[in-house]
Amino acid sequence: MRVLVIGSGGREHALLLALRRDPQVTALAIAPGNAGTARLAEQHAVDVTSGDDVVALAREVAADLVVIGPEVPLVLGVADAVRAAGIACFGPSKDAARIEGSKAFAKDVMDAAGVRTASSEIVDSPAKLDAALDRFGPPSGDPAWVVKDDGLAAGKGVVVTADRDAARAHAASLLDDGHPVLLESFLDGPEVSLFCVVDGETVVPLLPAQDFKRVGDGDTGLNTGGMGAYAPLPWLPESVLRDVVGGIVEPVAAELVKRGSTFSGLLYVGLAITAKGPAVVEFNCRFGDPETQAVLALLDSPLGELLHAASTGTLAEFGQLRWRDGAAVTVVLAAENYPGRPRVGDVIVGSEADGVLHAGTARRDDGAVVSSGGRVLAVGGTGADLSAAREHAYQIMGSIRLPGSHFRGDIGLAAAQGEVSV
Repeated sequence: MRVLVIGSGGREHALLLALRRDPQVTALAIAPGNAGTARLAEQHAVDVTSGDDVVALAREVAADLVVIGPEVPLVLGVADAVRAAGIACFGPSKDAARIEGSKAFAKDVMDAAGVRTASSEIVDSPAKLDAALDRFGPPSGDPAWVVKDDGLAAGKGVVVTADRDAARAHAASLLDDGHPVLLESFLDGPEVSLFCVVDGETVVPLLPAQDFKRVGDGDTGLNTGGMGAYAPLPWLPESVLRDVVGGIVEPVAAELVKRGSTFSGLLYVGLAITAKGPAVVEFNCRFGDPETQAVLALLDSPLGELLHAASTGTLAEFGQLRWRDGAAVTVVLAAENYPGRPRVGDVIVGSEADGVLHAGTARRDDGAVVSSGGRVLAVGGTGADLSAAREHAYQIMGSIRLPGSHFRGDIGLAAAQGEVSV
């Protein structure tokens, strides 16, 4: 099986590593890729938002399966173009990808499916903003305002704050840019990320993970696309995971089928495990970064066969997934000033060590690997337990040098110390 992966981040690097372990995968190509993925697969240039360009490349490399990593091409319908060309594609249709592309659509689906989530309100006019803010967050009883961009925002369109002025400023800036705003009630409890491979009403869950959105230790600072993750979750009871799959993911998948928006691909559910049980924070229509790096490091089943089964209507026949023992931790190395405008173009020392997955990197003509984005690298460590995996990840991180870079030192720490509970 020849596989073409679309994307250029740490998620795609992790997908390539896992696909290489599948004996049925005979050739790998990636477009556009980065300095790290070039060592694993044929690298090609492509406009990831153009269905015609992706189809042309898939034909050029004789791909049996196209795996679309990022959300933007999925929301724009690139997967539809690939399937229309008669090529198997792992990634939902434009219609189904609205589960991530429009938070209002996702809320409507969840309401129809009877899935518990935060109460919410869409604000599409500055004139309605102040009254809406009064209905959410202090003094309504919630500990904070939750303000989200209704559309795609690469994980950085969310502000959770007890400061009304900060909440209002974020909402007003989104409205000024022509983006509707979603206000939500605050959900308490530890957060969980769960990836599920889905084809219609068939749902195959992967290991649950937990990611860290805030830029600083102790969950301080601005929201990011993710500063690290770990898997599995020693504090999450198996019964809660079953409830999430049976009571949240499967009803949502069935509702999408009912609406004629059948989902085929990777459905991500972000959850808060509240005092009243699991509640949905958000849905995404693709593998998330950096949880993918941790989860796939532990996958023992053949990834290519799994994704191909979901893409060809045979997922129900795939069987149970196999997982390696132990734990995995991923720590993100970010460029100076991230999540603001990052400093780029600096040479990275140690970027080609084992366990280093590339995201915002490029290779200069002289062969040097340089930073090219905000989240530059993801360092992955594995071990017999969470403490050992953390030690492994931070040991690798200690060997990397990038001027002005920063990373969190507490990824998975509270869970390793037994301080996280339901």
